[in-house]
Amino acid sequence: MNFGIIGSGSWATALAKILTDNQTTVHWLFRNNKSIQHILKRHHNPNYLSSVYFDTQYLKLTTDINELAKAVDAIIIAVPAAYVVHTFELLQPNILTHKKIISSVKGIIPTYNLLVNDYLKEKHCIPTHNYFTIMGPCHAEEVANEKLSYLTFSGMDEAITQQIATHFQTPYLNTITNKDIYGVQFAAVLKNIYALGAGIAHGLEYGDNFLSVLIANCANEMADFLNKAAMQYGEQGKPHTNNYASSVYLGDLLVTCYSLYSRNRTFGNMIGKGYSVKAAQLEMNMVAEGYNAAKCIHLINKKIKTNMPIVEMVYGILWEKKDAAESFSALERLLL
Repeated sequence: MNFGIIGSGSWATALAKILTDNQTTVHWLFRNNKSIQHILKRHHNPNYLSSVYFDTQYLKLTTDINELAKAVDAIIIAVPAAYVVHTFELLQPNILTHKKIISSVKGIIPTYNLLVNDYLKEKHCIPTHNYFTIMGPCHAEEVANEKLSYLTFSGMDEAITQQIATHFQTPYLNTITNKDIYGVQFAAVLKNIYALGAGIAHGLEYGDNFLSVLIANCANEMADFLNKAAMQYGEQGKPHTNNYASSVYLGDLLVTCYSLYSRNRTFGNMIGKGYSVKAAQLEMNMVAEGYNAAKCIHLINKKIKTNMPIVEMVYGILWEKKDAAESFSALERLLL
């Protein structure tokens, strides 16, 4: 299977490392030729995870997305959700026919308020059986350092999902498969919102005791949402059979809320310390998916109708400019 990667940030670089470590050729899209020439000459990405060195015989680098699409069987999307629409608008009509699309996007398309698979199906006629996801508690920085990590691959076709996952199995990466493409994506979206909340709490100088209670309540809130979402999005009308305490659900929530690598936690910490949303965005110079996700889930939950006081609190702080300290004070009385 030939893989292409759309995106050149930290996670895209980590995925390229995993595949090339397995001697799999990767077609990789960059925005400019300067970065390509740097990698070919110095063997590392000049802007992200510069400690990762590539055997360039396994890299096919390009600035032309259509050239990449023609050359591969499977395309990995590794850009923030807000960039997906523009990226796919550059593709020629019907070029994705029969291609496998593998999303590592942990966000919702903000313009359309859709998960990536629903956006691609509605706007680009990509059927769900050709769509797969890569999710789980797996920071790019730890992949770069080859610290043991776990990734979950989800897709409706179990055999192809397993085939894809096999290409990512390394001594430092274990792979898991399931069929829950809606649940794993919603979990990834929610954990970013909760990590923002955890960061805000840290910025407000709450301690570890409170943070543990907050995250436990986040896990319950997320499970309630995923249970109801499974009835509306997955195999409709059927109860879920997923273990929401497993790594792709609870594990990703925990690492994103606690880890210093988490950009959403960092963003929230800045909000808790008094930064405005705009100032925090400028200071970070990186995308915190939880910001747009808070608004998207706020709107989606009008349909799901789950009690989500933590998500609503984060939404209120970020989008309605509610006072963070007052919002957490009100939340304290609701936590179990």
